[in-house]
Amino acid sequence: MEKTKILVQATISAEKNKVWDYYTNPEHITKWNFAADDWQCPHASNEMHVGGKYSARMEAKDGSFGFDFEAIYDEVVPGEKFSYTMPDGRQVKVNFNKVGAKTDVKVSFDAESENSIEMQKGGWQAILDNFKKYTESN
Repeated sequence: MEKTKILVQATISAEKNKVWDYYTNPEHITKWNFAADDWQCPHASNEMHVGGKYSARMEAKDGSFGFDFEAIYDEVVPGEKFSYTMPDGRQVKVNFNKVGAKTDVKVSFDAESENSIEMQKGGWQAILDNFKKYTESN
């Protein structure tokens, strides 16, 4: 069965090198990688090469719930794009495209079967929107 692909995107008012750095550097990931203000990302690690591991802890600030998001990189083209596979086999592709003085970030991912497509898209879009807000204000 073919997996459903979900696309989220944002145009960031920043040059591509900064956007790539803020998206891939654990020092920045911990400051934006959550969907709501009552969540946090207390730690992240990122080995940006094929076969390298990405890991980020996402949890509610009150400690009521949390999980580790992990993946292994399949492709890395620095400054341009990367893809990775999560432990359940779902794949994610992220592309960075220069548009004038701005940068388009497009994230395409395989849907999972536990939550609705709308909920998944909403959650991933909220994280990307948080990334946009963080990147543009720093």
